[in-house]
Amino acid sequence: MSDLAAAYQALQSELEVLVIARQKLETQLQENKIVSEEFSELKEDTQVYKLTGNVLLPVEQSEANSNVAKRLEFIQTEIGRCENNLKAKQQEQEKLRAELIKLRGAQ
Repeated sequence: MSDLAAAYQALQSELEVLVIARQKLETQLQENKIVSEEFSELKEDTQVYKLTGNVLLPVEQSEANSNVAKRLEFIQTEIGRCENNLKAKQQEQEKLRAELIKLRGAQ
């Protein structure tokens, strides 16, 4: 039974890590959506800069917009993957919880 309890606690820790990762991805998604909205409001001839290290470098607006779109797509894919991992861990945790309850009831 102690093995099951340890496994349950380990799963709980893994779930916490996944939830934190999901929250970070959601924050990144919102930030990139804001950037995308800002790009849509820019005039075509507006200069766009990219921070590289400590230097601002000029970048083509279309390239910057494309990079943000790719980043949004990547983040959304990662959120989906993270949610699938969360569901799988939650199901695994439910099974362990049921086994623990069953063992405690048998004692």
